Amino acid sequence: MTLLLNPTPELEAYLAKEARRQGLTVEALALQVLKQHALFKDKQTQLVNVLQTWLDDDDIQEQQQTGEYLIQALDEDRLSKRKLFPTELRGVTW
Repeated sequence: MTLLLNPTPELEAYLAKEARRQGLTVEALALQVLKQHALFKDKQTQLVNVLQTWLDDDDIQEQQQTGEYLIQALDEDRLSKRKLFPTELRGVTW
């Protein structure tokens, strides 16, 4: 498939500069950017769908237990003794 694109002068200048920096042709860079964007959008859609299934999950108790486990694990697996989730700030900042 062949596409004919008419970028703005600003976009054209950016593509040319970035292509030179990466040692690519403008066409190769444009194709790379389009491909990355398409893959990003696909991945973003997949992540949104996973998050939505979590939100739709009716098992509130399991979600609370999982959240408490994650908080505990994050606080225990630290190089410093300072907790990320201090109990005295529960309900205030997290």
